[in-house]
Amino acid sequence: MVSQNVVVSDANTGIITVSNSSVFTPSAQKPPTVPAHISISKKKLLKNLELSGAQSQRLNSWVDSMRASSPTHLKSLTSLSSEDELNSWLKRHPSALDIFERIIEASRGKQIVMFLDYDGTLSPIVADPDRAFISSKMRRTVKKLAKCFPTSIVTGRCIDKVYGFVKLAELYYAGSHGMDIKGPTKGFSRYNKDKPSVLYQPAGDFLPMIDEVFKQLVEKTKSTPGAKVENNKFCLSVHFRCVDEKKWSELALKVRSVVKNYPTLKLSQGRKVFEIRPMIKWDKGKALEFLLESLGFENSDDVFPIYIGDDRTDEDAFKLLQERGQGFGILVSKFPKDTNASYSLQDPPEVMDFLRRLVEWKQIQQ
Repeated sequence: MVSQNVVVSDANTGIITVSNSSVFTPSAQKPPTVPAHISISKKKLLKNLELSGAQSQRLNSWVDSMRASSPTHLKSLTSLSSEDELNSWLKRHPSALDIFERIIEASRGKQIVMFLDYDGTLSPIVADPDRAFISSKMRRTVKKLAKCFPTSIVTGRCIDKVYGFVKLAELYYAGSHGMDIKGPTKGFSRYNKDKPSVLYQPAGDFLPMIDEVFKQLVEKTKSTPGAKVENNKFCLSVHFRCVDEKKWSELALKVRSVVKNYPTLKLSQGRKVFEIRPMIKWDKGKALEFLLESLGFENSDDVFPIYIGDDRTDEDAFKLLQERGQGFGILVSKFPKDTNASYSLQDPPEVMDFLRRLVEWKQIQQ
C-alpha cells in the first residue's frame, strides 16, 4: 500500500504534526532509508523531504527556529537589538523581583501554590543533560519553599531522573511534560496529610510505542556526533546542544524519518532539543490544572498559582493562568521573547532570589 506523509508545522509553537494515510501499524512499517550524507544543506533537506512550496516554507521556519534557540545565536541578536526594544519588553514583562511587593499584595488572602520548571529554572542549561545538577543552595531554598506553600516541579524529564537531581520527597512531581504525576511521599508534606496519594499517567498506553521509538532514534542518530536521545518515560528528547550547527538539518531529517511513521506522536522543538510526545490533549497547563484540583482548589477563588519556567512547553501553563485570571506566570529569560507570562526573571540565580523573598515574606506572616 502507498503511504503518504504530510507535515504540518506551526512556526509559533514549533510543533510538527505528522499524519500518515497508511493502514499499517508503526511497527509493521520500515522507516525510509536516510542517505548517509556527512552534512545536508537546508536546500537538500527540503528536496529529500519532497515537500510542497508552502510546507517547505513552514519546515524552513522550523529549522531556523533551531538556530534561534541557540544561546550563541541569542547573544548575537542581543548585541544587535536596541536597548529601547529590551526596555519595551521589560515594561510588558517586568522583573518579578522589581515588583515583588505588588505580587504579594495581589496574593493577599489567597493560598499561593508554586509550580517550577527544572532545566533553565532551578538548574542552569548545560551541555550534558545528565549533569544538570541543582545547587545545594537552590535545593535548600526549594525545601524551605515547600514548607511554606504547596510546591510542584513540572518538567519534560522523567520523574525518576529529576527526583534524582532534586532529592526532595515533599514535592509534587509532574514529569514527561505533565504526563506522569506523583504526589509527595506520605508524611513528608503537610499539604497531603488527609488526601490520597496522587498518581496520574494519562499517556500510559503509549509506553510500548515510546520505547520502540527510543530504540530507533538511538540507532538513527548514533552517527551524529553530540546528539543524545533521552527517554523520559512518556516522551522522548533528542538533544542537539553539542551538535555542530552544520549537522542540525541532517539531524532534523533523521528524527523526522522515525517519527513520521507514528501518526499518534508529535514532534516539537525547544531549547536545543527535539521533543517527541503522544498526541493527546495533555500538556503542562493540564498538569497544573490537575494538581490544583488534587490540592482541593478546583473552581476556588482563594488560590494564587505562580508558575516559573523558561521553555516553550511552559507557555501552556502561562496561558492557562491567563485564562483562569488567577496567579501569573514568570518567564526565565535574558532575552525578549513572545510569551504568555506576566513577569520575568533572568536566570536561576534570580529565580532563587525570588523564591527566598517569598519564603521570608511567609515566615514573617506566621
